[in-house]
Amino acid sequence: MPTYRDDAIVLRTHLLGEADKIVTLLCKKHGKVRAVAKGVRKTTSRFGARLEPFTVVDVQLYEGKSLDIIQQADAIDNYSQAMSHDYAKYTAAMVMVETADKLTDHDFLPTHYMLLNGGLRSLAQGEHPSGAIVDSYLLRALALAGWSPSITRCAVTGDEGDHRAFVVSMGGVVSDGLAPAGSPKLSDGGKELLIALVEGDWAAVDKAEPAVSSQVSGLIAAYTQFHLERHVRSLAHLERGVSEAVS
Repeated sequence: MPTYRDDAIVLRTHLLGEADKIVTLLCKKHGKVRAVAKGVRKTTSRFGARLEPFTVVDVQLYEGKSLDIIQQADAIDNYSQAMSHDYAKYTAAMVMVETADKLTDHDFLPTHYMLLNGGLRSLAQGEHPSGAIVDSYLLRALALAGWSPSITRCAVTGDEGDHRAFVVSMGGVVSDGLAPAGSPKLSDGGKELLIALVEGDWAAVDKAEPAVSSQVSGLIAAYTQFHLERHVRSLAHLERGVSEAVS
């Protein structure tokens, strides 16, 4: 059977039998791969600890009939250690890997791998608040999938202007005349924060008022849920005003 090697991020694992695991990997070149790690739960396993979620590995696999088989795995970056001792980092990382898992079901670009790797590294190193890192990741990951929200132009007409109504189902900000009644409106600084998160302007992100950051986080969460069309379960564990943002 053909053997191949790649760098990969462990997205999730499932128990299989008494000693094995099914490991879902996001590979740098091969996209999403589901593979069996045989005997990985035995105390004598050579690479059990290297196949935990949030770990970046140099992995060798061979192609199976339904699932590939992991032959070897060497750790490149073990982000899971930093996440396991910090609840905010852990939940943010879970949102990121779950989103990556869903977004790469059918379409994959190497940028998906690079984006997730960079986001997990930033989380592990505590470079910025966990919530801001996950918000930036979600916006960029959705943009890769073709779902970047309209921020500076009306999502319906394309007209520029100081549009403040943010309507998830309409694609972002829309003019007041088109926004359904009761639509949430971005607070002062909200639009600027969205732009900063997309562009990675961390100086601007870090200066945002907590209330503005909270509102924007809720909108991003709602926007993510809507476009993935499947519930991102990990988002429920983050402190976000999702229900208020969906209106």
